[in-house]
Order: sequence, then C-alpha cells, then structure tokens
Amino acid sequence: MRGSYPVAGLMGGLAQLARRACVALALVLLGAQAYLRPPGAFRTSAVTVAVVLTLFGLKAVWAGASARLGINRCYLYTGGLVLTNIFGMVREAVAWDDVREVNALTNRSVLLAFHRIEIVRSRSATATFLALGLQPALVEALMGEVARNAPGRGARPPGR
Repeated sequence: MRGSYPVAGLMGGLAQLARRACVALALVLLGAQAYLRPPGAFRTSAVTVAVVLTLFGLKAVWAGASARLGINRCYLYTGGLVLTNIFGMVREAVAWDDVREVNALTNRSVLLAFHRIEIVRSRSATATFLALGLQPALVEALMGEVARNAPGRGARPPGR
C-alpha cells in the first residue's frame, strides 16, 4: 500500500461549509460583543467560544475515528485505488489499467476548500470524491500514482 488518505462526499463538503460559517458567525458575534459591551457579554462570549471549540474538537475526533476505522478513505495501491464509504466498506475499486482519465477541480474559498477528483474508467462508471482542504496530500499522491502507473492517460492536475 502506498498511502491512506481521507476523502469526503457531498455531506463532508456541507459539514465543512457549516463549520466555517459557524466560526465566521462566532467571530462577528464576538466582535459585536467587544464593541457594544451589552450586559451579560462575558457569558455570551464564553458560550460562543465554547461552541467554536466544540466544533473543532468534533472535527478532530471524527478525523481520528475515521482514520482508525477506515471510514471515508482512499487507499492507494501499486495496482490501483480503493475508496471506502461511511461504514468502512469498499465503495469503489479502480485498477490503474482501467483508468482512462483523471480530472481534478479545485475550489479555494473562505467557506469551502476542496478538490473534486473524478476518475473516468474504461469499463465502469466514473468514480468521484472530494479531498477537503486547500492542499490535501491525496491530490499530489494520486497524481503521482497516475503518472507512474497509467502514463498517457490524461491526468489533469487541479487548476489547469
């Protein structure tokens, strides 16, 4: 095995959007509390900070649990790759000799940062998944594996 990387689907992208929107809203609320200084501002600010810390804690717990249990992972092998679902079971298995084209779309914004990777296969349906973050390690590793194992198959790195 060459590597194990976290992946996400639509719900993972929406969870990222919701978490970042809550953090932005909390920052606006804390700024308004500091500027206006209403009665009970300390209590409200403490609750707001606790909610934000809880969101980051839940993210860390989910990342650790998903890595340990094999949930929503992309495993790169010398012969291909395997994608698992929310239950840790195999969702897609792609052999490198079946890869016809690899497309990657990048979105880098304040509320959403992901790479949408689409693996077009010759004999099966297209495999699509998200790699969350500005520069996830999966994108570089996947493009390297495609270049090494499926040369001339039309791999297009993100942003080109």
